[in-house]
Amino acid sequence: MNKKRESWGSTFGFLMAAIGSAVGLGNIWGFPYKMGRAGGFTFLIIYLILGVLVGFTIMLSELAIGRKTGMGVVGAYHKVSRHFGWIGWLAVLSPLLILSFYTVLGGYCMEYMFLNLSNLGFSISGVTGSELFNTLRHNQFGSLVFTLLYLLLGYGIIKGGIKGGIERFNKVGMPALAVMLLIVIGRSVTLPGAVDGLKYMFVPGWSAANGYIEEAPGFISVLATAGGQMFFSLSLAMGIMVTYGSYLDKKENLVRNSLVVVAADTTVALMAGLAVIPAAIATYGVEAQLSGPSLLFVTLQDVFNAMGTIGPLFGAIFYLLVLVAAVSSSISLTEVLVTFMMDNASLKGRIPDRRKISMGVSAVVLVLAVVVALDGLGANGLWIPLREETSYVVDGVTKYRTFAGSWLDFMDCLSEGIMMPLGALIMSFMVSWELKPKLVLDEVGEYARSPWLRRFYTFSIRFIVPVVMALVLAGQISDFFNLGWF
Repeated sequence: MNKKRESWGSTFGFLMAAIGSAVGLGNIWGFPYKMGRAGGFTFLIIYLILGVLVGFTIMLSELAIGRKTGMGVVGAYHKVSRHFGWIGWLAVLSPLLILSFYTVLGGYCMEYMFLNLSNLGFSISGVTGSELFNTLRHNQFGSLVFTLLYLLLGYGIIKGGIKGGIERFNKVGMPALAVMLLIVIGRSVTLPGAVDGLKYMFVPGWSAANGYIEEAPGFISVLATAGGQMFFSLSLAMGIMVTYGSYLDKKENLVRNSLVVVAADTTVALMAGLAVIPAAIATYGVEAQLSGPSLLFVTLQDVFNAMGTIGPLFGAIFYLLVLVAAVSSSISLTEVLVTFMMDNASLKGRIPDRRKISMGVSAVVLVLAVVVALDGLGANGLWIPLREETSYVVDGVTKYRTFAGSWLDFMDCLSEGIMMPLGALIMSFMVSWELKPKLVLDEVGEYARSPWLRRFYTFSIRFIVPVVMALVLAGQISDFFNLGWF
């Protein structure tokens, strides 16, 4: 191994980087929608419980394994396990596939930010958010240009290393994101009709009773939805926390750090919900599109358009904060791949060149991203389905089942739908029955001396995590393949 391996410059720097990794597009367009769809405050309570029982447990495990081995995710799992070392490859392939579409979405965020900046002081009128988004999706050259610009931004940060790149960006970016969120929240919750958005998020059953969803979901459905959102929101099983843990000092309090990241990510997710849902429902009502790219690039752009001359200002601030959130997640995903390549070079006796490796990783991501960008999130018909779409009837209603509708869906299904929950499920078996929880607890050190904490961690990693991850995996497969299991 390379004896000059980097380390974080400060605990605050590591926490900002870890929180930045967790805070991404999923917090902004996924959490608030799923919270309203899956029971409002009921979803939130289950989400918080799972965050402690499952999110904290997996994060503590990944940070401990990373710090113990001092290696990236592939080397770390191979070093500690004889039987399950191969799951490290899932945690390397997942970030690569996620980056293939994350960079394209990040490029759209950059494009929208510039669009709103160019209209400061003017009212954007004459074109709807839907028309604008369709135009941008069909503009393949524009998508490629902004995808490349986004990649270059990420490369500029990653090549600076742990202290000079990732830590420096997040120490500024995360506090700035919080301030920008507060500004947008202040405008969102004061719009006429915004109170309905707050009810959508926090009142149990309100979304079903007022026509936003067909019917209130059952407990298992809420559990699977909350577990899936918690899992993806915290950047678990992506190799990120193992990688970041490998740069941690032995004196760091892993228990405290894990709890801080879980709490901060949940707080930002709630803030993101307050920033977007009240504004969307105040403008659109029951017709509001409340999830996915449509929420960011259609619904919210219409919200800013409706604000008049001040709209572009809030639009520019909002898309800048989304861009910061996207970049903070992208650089953590990229660092998983860069660290893997650097460790591989060190094991072969070579001195790794971070700049060259970062450039090579960015080039590979660009190749995959080009396909997603040209496809325009399915608008340009480049997706070639692996099987024909089939129909089936449920309660007299014809529904359609297909593997994916675009290259983004395909990449998302393989990574977030299958590889990540499967990797986390197997990792829990690895720690529980092959390595034993003692390995992680010993690495945590003096901060795990409490008998209560040791019993809690052991029970959670052996019994709670596998059950929840099995539900998350089943829920993801059901959603992607439209199987209707929950």
